[in-house]
Amino acid sequence: MTGLRPAKPGHAPAGKPAVARLFVLDLSDGLVVSMTPDGTDKKVLVTNCRFPDGVVVDIDAGHIYWTNMGVPNLNDGSIERADIDGRNRQTIIPQGVTFTPKQLHLEKASGKLYWSDREGMRVMRANLDGSDIETLVETGSGDADRRDLTKWCVGITVDPVHRQFYWSQKGPDNAGLGRIFRAGLDLPQGETAANRSDVELLFDGLPEPIDLELDLETRVLYWTDRGDPPRGNTVSRAPIDALPQPGQLPEIVLTHLMEGIGISLDVPNDRMFMTDFAGSIYSARLDGSEKRMLLQAQGNLTGIAYAELPAMES
Repeated sequence: MTGLRPAKPGHAPAGKPAVARLFVLDLSDGLVVSMTPDGTDKKVLVTNCRFPDGVVVDIDAGHIYWTNMGVPNLNDGSIERADIDGRNRQTIIPQGVTFTPKQLHLEKASGKLYWSDREGMRVMRANLDGSDIETLVETGSGDADRRDLTKWCVGITVDPVHRQFYWSQKGPDNAGLGRIFRAGLDLPQGETAANRSDVELLFDGLPEPIDLELDLETRVLYWTDRGDPPRGNTVSRAPIDALPQPGQLPEIVLTHLMEGIGISLDVPNDRMFMTDFAGSIYSARLDGSEKRMLLQAQGNLTGIAYAELPAMES
C-alpha cells in the first residue's frame, strides 16, 4: 500500500510516498521478519534472537528495536537494535540489566524506549541508545515474589499527551487475575518505583492481558487477552478518560485467537493486526469486524508492529 498522509507514530513523514510493512517476531525460530500487510513478500531480517517478544519501528532513524526474553531463571534478557533491513545489529540493553523484557514501546518525542520486565516485576525505560536506564514501577523483588505471577509485568504503552503509561500484569494461566494499571511518566517526588502513590488500577479480573496499544485520537486502549473463552483469547478495548464503573467490563471486539499476544494499530486506515502463539497473523477493523487470517502455522509468534516506510526502505 502506498499513500500520503501526515506523519504519525508508525507512519512516514508527510509528503513522501510510503510503503506499509508488518514487522513480526518468531519466538520459535528466533527471527525478526517483515512482510506486507496482506501477509505476502515475507523477508527474514534478523536471525538467532534469544526468544524475541516485543518490537517497535523508528521510521525517522531507520531502526527496528526488539526485546529478547532470554531464559527467565538466568536473568539474561536484552534489547537489540538494527537497521530496517536487518543490518548493523547491536545490543543496546545488555544481559543482566533487565530480567525478561516483554512488550516494547517507542516514545519518539522524548527519545525513550519503555518496556515491561516480566520476571523482573518492573516497568523500565531508557534512551534510544540504551543509556539512562530507569525503573518506573517495581511490583516485587526476589525469588519469592517472582513466583507470584500476579506481579509479572507484560504489556506496555504510553500516553504522551497526558504523560502517563499503562501496563498489564497477566497473572497465572486461566486464573482471571489479570490487571491493567497506569501511572505518570514522572515519578512523584520523594517516592520510589516500589511505593509510588499515583498507580491507578483500571481493570481487574481479566483473563490474561498481554500486549497493549493506545489509539490517541479516540483515546481508547486496546489489548490482547490469553486464557479461556469467552473472555480469553480476545482483543478488548476501553476508553481511558473515564474510569470503569464497578462491575463494568471492557468491550470485546475480536475473539477466537489461539493464545493471542501481539497487537498493532493502524488508526488512519481503521485496522489492527494481531499475532497468536499458534503462529497466526490476523487483521481486522478497529471494531473487530472484517477479521482475516493473513498467515497461519508460522511458528510461535509474539510481537508485531505496523509501519509505513519511505518507499526506498521497504
